[in-house]
Amino acid sequence: MHNVGIVVEDLDVAIDFFTELGLELEGRAPIEGPWADGVTGLRGQRVEMAMMRTPDGHNRLEITRFLAPTVIADHRRAPVNSLGYLRVMFNVGDLADTLARLAKYGAEVVGEVVDYEDIYRLCYIRGPEGILIGLAQDLG
Repeated sequence: MHNVGIVVEDLDVAIDFFTELGLELEGRAPIEGPWADGVTGLRGQRVEMAMMRTPDGHNRLEITRFLAPTVIADHRRAPVNSLGYLRVMFNVGDLADTLARLAKYGAEVVGEVVDYEDIYRLCYIRGPEGILIGLAQDLG
């Protein structure tokens, strides 16, 4: 996998949130032109994009803010049983500490923090703009 993409309204807030989660900003750039139009099928596309990398360097999160064309749908508050994009899950070292740090960005636990046997401590949160994110702490 190269990356997972998320569209946001406020790129700076999203970058700050995912930096607090432990991702590193790899780069930020405006994207537009015939090649961008061609790959997405959206004519006249203009976006501001940030690529973030997990600490191990193996995965990336592409965060995009559309300047044009206008965003036509909003799935950020969709429940977990919705079709399509569901969530991105991150492995964290200390779930309680991560939740405390992300609370200053408005992160809220969706249901509750649960233990899956003696393997994982898990929860879903709503991050910036209501984006659904999973957090998992290895218990083994």
